Amino acid sequence: MTDRELLDRLRQGDREAFDAAFRAHYATLVGVAERIAGERAVAEELAQDVMLELWRRHETLVIDESLRAYLVRAVRNRALNHVRHERMKVRTAPRAAGETVSQPEAPSNVVEAEMEAALRDAVASLPERCREVFELSRGQGLRYAEIAAALGISVKTVEAQMGKALRVLRERLAPFLPGREA
Repeated sequence: MTDRELLDRLRQGDREAFDAAFRAHYATLVGVAERIAGERAVAEELAQDVMLELWRRHETLVIDESLRAYLVRAVRNRALNHVRHERMKVRTAPRAAGETVSQPEAPSNVVEAEMEAALRDAVASLPERCREVFELSRGQGLRYAEIAAALGISVKTVEAQMGKALRVLRERLAPFLPGREA
């Protein structure tokens, strides 16, 4: 059965088509999610969530690519959101526990705000793929192999894109770096 036939049957609410899609793609989805999230149990839950959402939305599915590509992208996005959420919980844990966070002096707040704005602007100006790789590496803390798997590109491409991103950011942020001039 082709993807097109499978999708047509899914849209009609055919449970056998859903079972076939589940059996065909579940293991791949778990593998993708596990490479990103790092835990098998979490990966299985994310893959199940994606498949459940596929069934919930079966009547309104609009998939212009292969079903596999659609599902892999969906589980990748869920896994990345999970990782982002977990990192946010770790970062905000001291505040949630009521610990006080010391605030730097006002002049350093201004400099820090300027640096953060310059960094945001510099990252936003990167080409799309370059920015995506940079954000997954530095923002999400993913390793190059994980980024390559998540984006469906080679590790060498990830390395090249990171090199390009770091080069551009160094140039744009030179005024903020000690000993460097614009």
